[in-house]
Amino acid sequence: MDSIIARYPRKRSAIMPLLHYVQSIEGYVTNEGIELIGKKLELATAEVTAVSTFYTQYKSKPVGEYHVGICTNTLCAVMGGDVIFDAVKEHLGIENNGLTSDGKVSVEHIECNAACDYAPVVMVNWEFYDNQTVESVKNLVDGARSGNPPAPTRGPKTLRTWKQNSAVLAGISDGLSGEGVQAGAPTLLGLKKAKGGA
Repeated sequence: MDSIIARYPRKRSAIMPLLHYVQSIEGYVTNEGIELIGKKLELATAEVTAVSTFYTQYKSKPVGEYHVGICTNTLCAVMGGDVIFDAVKEHLGIENNGLTSDGKVSVEHIECNAACDYAPVVMVNWEFYDNQTVESVKNLVDGARSGNPPAPTRGPKTLRTWKQNSAVLAGISDGLSGEGVQAGAPTLLGLKKAKGGA
């Protein structure tokens, strides 16, 4: 934690990386983690809690090794996001924010993954899976449960676990930043469909 704090001219600027660091160890932001961050940054526990509860990337309860965020906002919904979300919940036997009994996969409905050109978009541990279908996401979660998830459509060739990605988001390099592919050519199909065109 001290080396993360040392990167910032003002200690309090390290609050978000430290929250990711706590998640990299615990799997979620614990009360003990919040208290420790408060002490390290000389902030009230309420200030740390406010940040951890405002941003959706911080979780207050355990999530799966592979946390699946399915976009159900307007464009992704038009392109099948709602159908994907419902089918995956049924396939796994869990509800929104649910966790499989083996602790491998959790599912969350996401308002927007900020990748509308590739709708419907699913993120797993904050890595993109573009242009998804019900079957591709079922295959994705089945692969995650077996410990062999498919590679993201852009980014690293290997999907890191929730804790591993949390460490990267805390600023701890895993050496994979130059690995993988970019998104590829965007499509306007979703926008055309939303306007009522073919």
